[in-house]
Amino acid sequence: MSGTAQDVAVPRAGRPQAWTRGLGRFLANVVWDSTVHGAENVPATGPVLLASNHASLTDGPLLYGVAPRDVAFLVKKEMFGGVLGWALLRAGQIPIDRSHGDRDALQTVLRVLAEGGAAGVFPEGTRGRGDAASVRSGIAWIALQSGAPVVPVACLGAHRPGERNRTAPPPRRRLHYCFGEPFTVVKEPGVPGRVALAAAVEQVRDRLSAHVLDSMRRTRIPLPDHLDADELGLGEMASDDVPGGQR
Repeated sequence: MSGTAQDVAVPRAGRPQAWTRGLGRFLANVVWDSTVHGAENVPATGPVLLASNHASLTDGPLLYGVAPRDVAFLVKKEMFGGVLGWALLRAGQIPIDRSHGDRDALQTVLRVLAEGGAAGVFPEGTRGRGDAASVRSGIAWIALQSGAPVVPVACLGAHRPGERNRTAPPPRRRLHYCFGEPFTVVKEPGVPGRVALAAAVEQVRDRLSAHVLDSMRRTRIPLPDHLDADELGLGEMASDDVPGGQR
């Protein structure tokens, strides 16, 4: 990757090109050995928001490849440089500036959903253990604004307890991508925006954490030890970004 993406303007991503999904599937099924669970839980049409845990550098590109429909993920803008950035744009991925609440990026997600598309977010904000213990407010803001159903996703198997930190799992490792049942985040009438946003964050955290734990039991795949690398992220959104909200 050439240059620093912080210092250059990032072009706007367009609709994904078919070859990018093919590349994602090749990585998922040839370079690694991926199994998909619960793909039927992702609505075939209409807006949907995928909320995934995040423990590995490979989560984004492989989830993009194995998802049952095209998904535009939020990706930190530092990744949009050189050949990788070129490919991300052609995959329809959305750059986000994590140094602040990037309204432009989140509005792009809302536009994707309003057009009946699928968007994806790693609401933990950083690459960690993947247990969804930390959920930042961007995902809740998007869910409240759009009204789109949220599908929790568990990415498991890339890293195992006791392993040294890796940028990617070893080739042909068995990976699991588990799609859970969709749910909707709703702002009740008369509830202040800050309260609604906090409640939505808790709801997403609880549903995603429960899904990750259930997926671990079903696949018998444990989560890795602590990983402190930072790969993808969301900016925090203020409570008054919620329609009708107030501080």
